Amino acid sequence: MNDHTDTRISFLESGHTIPNIRRDFREWHLGRSRYAFWAIDLDCSIVCRQVTAAEQHLADFLLDGYDRKPHITLSICGFLIDQPKYTDDFGTSHFAAHLSALHKVQLQPFQIEIGSLASFSSAPFFHVNDPSNSLYTLRNCLTSTGQQNHQGANNYIPHVTVGLYGASWPTKVVNDRLDKFPQAEVSRCLIKHISLMSYSAFDIGGPLTIIADYHFDGARIHWHETPLFDPLKTKS
Repeated sequence: MNDHTDTRISFLESGHTIPNIRRDFREWHLGRSRYAFWAIDLDCSIVCRQVTAAEQHLADFLLDGYDRKPHITLSICGFLIDQPKYTDDFGTSHFAAHLSALHKVQLQPFQIEIGSLASFSSAPFFHVNDPSNSLYTLRNCLTSTGQQNHQGANNYIPHVTVGLYGASWPTKVVNDRLDKFPQAEVSRCLIKHISLMSYSAFDIGGPLTIIADYHFDGARIHWHETPLFDPLKTKS
């Protein structure tokens, strides 16, 4: 069996989807406002059309108000904070370690393919095919620095999330709907950089903010907002 088949079997065996709810997850964020992660920005017309079509196809099952642009999560970072206090805080030293690891990998631009529509128990998604295994290289690089190193690469499934389930739906019913989605031709995207992104910890499915891009060409950082970290302290 391949990973796609395994995902389908796992989804069906779970019995019901996991409902997502809108509430203040105070016990998680502890008053901290922004959560950061590394991802690949796929906010381009061809991928947006596919995601929008899938969202409309599955609208009956989805939580209202999901407002995140298409992306592929590579590695979670933690809550942005100047002086880390908790194990899931993300500060200057963590960012510097990530940059150093990225510099050492020296990854070149690579191509990915957006594949078939599938589902986890909590969310439907598009599979992402990674012929060069570059996504796994990046994930291993970003999760080997000590911060959030419990993230495994073995169970990593590159994907583009379509939305979040809003209730507990029988997975067989949802799967039947997935099967009726008209599969488009494979979309190919050339990836030249990755992005450090964040979202509000108070808004489930809320919009993403791009903090900075790390470009493979020249191993350079381009900030989209005032640098959160002193560049002089984050040189490798």
